[in-house]
Parts: sequence; C-alpha cells; structure tokens
Amino acid sequence: MTIESFLQNLSNGISLGALYALISIGYTMVYGILRLINFAHGDLVMLGAYFAFYGVAMFVLPWWLAFPLAILFTTLIGIVIEKAAYKPLREFPRINLFAAAVAVAFLLENLAIVIFGGRPKAFARPAFLDQLLKIGNISFVSYTPVIIITTIVLCTVLILIISRTKAGIAMRALSKDIETTGLMGVDTNRIIMFAFMLGSALAAAGGILWAIKFPQINPLMGVMPGLKAFIAAVLGGIGNVWGAMIGGLLLGVVEIMLVAFFPQLAGYRDAFAYTILIVLLLFRPNGIMGEVQAEKV
Repeated sequence: MTIESFLQNLSNGISLGALYALISIGYTMVYGILRLINFAHGDLVMLGAYFAFYGVAMFVLPWWLAFPLAILFTTLIGIVIEKAAYKPLREFPRINLFAAAVAVAFLLENLAIVIFGGRPKAFARPAFLDQLLKIGNISFVSYTPVIIITTIVLCTVLILIISRTKAGIAMRALSKDIETTGLMGVDTNRIIMFAFMLGSALAAAGGILWAIKFPQINPLMGVMPGLKAFIAAVLGGIGNVWGAMIGGLLLGVVEIMLVAFFPQLAGYRDAFAYTILIVLLLFRPNGIMGEVQAEKV
C-alpha cells in the first residue's frame, strides 16, 4: 500500500469514526445517568435523516434551514420518548427500562415504515458537499472534511456544556449518585430531560451526516449505525463522553484499515466489530476510559 493510499483510507476511517463518535455520545450520556442502554437511539438517527430529507424534498427548504429543523424535531421526539416511556419506569428494575427501550425502537421503526414507506430514498447532498478535492495525490469528496470538522465542533460544544454550565455539572453529579444529587436540590427530572435533549440532537446531526456520507435512507438505516455506536461506547468506556469519542474514532479507523489491508475480509467488517465487543466484554468490560461503577437497581 502506498502512502497516498494509506492517507486516503485514513481520512475515510476518521470520517466514519467521527460519525460513530457523534452517535455513541448519546448512548454514553444516557447510560451514565440512568444505566440505560437506549436502543431507540439509533432510530433517532434515522428520524433526523428523514426529517432533513423531507424538509428539502417536500417543503423545498434550503439545506441550511432544513437540517437545523430536522435536529429540532428529532430532539422534541427524544423528549417525548423520555417523558412517555422512560420517566414512568425509573423506579422499577432496570430490566423494565431496557424492555421499554427495545419496544420504543421497534415502534419507531415500524411507524417509519408506515409513514415514510419501506422503499429506500435517495438523499440529495448539497452541491458543495459533492465536490472532488485533491491534496497532492490524495483524492476525497468534500463531505469528508465537513463531517470531521462538524463532529469536532459539536463535540467541543458538548464538552463545554458538560464542564462549564450548571446543567452539565448537574449531569456529572447525577452520573455519580442520582439520589443524593436530588436531595441536594437538583431538579433531576429536568437534568435527565436535558441529557436526552443533547443526545437526541447529536443523534439527529449524526443521522444527517450519515445520510450525506451514504446517500440512501430507509426506515431501518439507524440499526447498524446504532449498533456500531454502542460498540464504540463500550470500547471507549460506556458512561464516559471522552471514551465514546475515542472509541468511535478507533472503531471507524480500524474498520476501514481492515478492508484496506485485507480486502478479502471486506464482507466481515461488521462481524469484526461484533468480535471487538465480545472480546472487550470478556477481557476489559469497562473499556478504555471506563470506571468500575456500582450497578443501580
């Protein structure tokens, strides 16, 4: 493999890993607070892509208006899911919340099939994201740096929110001890809802960027990115935002490089990701940056 080919594959791996990182943050924030694996998170990715698609195709909105509105609508749906399906079950055993998350995921997927139709739709990229760029002998489409830069900006904003705002500090406190934090005067319901808002917004942004990179959408398109993002969250240390970012980048780069160095294994790239999950759970269940935490019951 030449150095140009290596760098080209590396850029592709980083852009894919950036998407995994962006989506996995929602998993890790919700788990950090509620110890809930929100399996409906991948379907919020799908909704973000569909809302953006219909904003442009049906309502003829410019992309710079359709994309933020898609993120807003997906965030509102995330809030509804939290209030209607998860909040009433917080005091019950964790298995009840898990079952609710699976049920919500199937509900969203089947509603999407009924409302949007099961036939895949072509997602039209904005023209400036469809340009071929060249740096020396390295060629890539213009959406590649846009995905990477957008992910960096969104993750930076999230880190600032978590580390510098009162709501972010309260989220970190809830992740350590939700009951004691509530006794100290923090409105736990409002902070949990805020975490779902952030996670849903990032999922929608990830869905739009995913549709830009892979320009075909369907009601089940969020399943695979959701699973990969979950693996990335476990790889980095589920419950740790920095770990989710690192895990997503590593998974994306390793996936692309595996295919680049061993093209005969291209059909096994998904199996490779699941193998990583199994090995992690066996030998390092806390991930790269995860901490041992007491299970909430």
